[in-house]
Amino acid sequence: MAKRVQGIEFTRASSKGQIVIPTKIRKKLDIREGTVLAVATEKDMIVLKKVESSLSAEDLKSLRLVEEAWKDIEEGRYGVLSKEAFFKELKEW
Repeated sequence: MAKRVQGIEFTRASSKGQIVIPTKIRKKLDIREGTVLAVATEKDMIVLKKVESSLSAEDLKSLRLVEEAWKDIEEGRYGVLSKEAFFKELKEW
């Protein structure tokens, strides 16, 4: 049986532009002080990906796939998935 998303967490930016990753997410992804995160943006979205201290080939591949997906969305080449299908595909990533 596929795991379900527990819910969306919210956070706020500080006056210095800093955000806090909620505790549940930090624990789930084992994010600790010094953990490196790759950051990508597109329009009003920010994508964070936990990476080792240096980017691996797999990390770079994932970031390229995100970039390609944004292009597909902007150019109208995308499909619609059910919530379950979306999270299944996301988990496979």
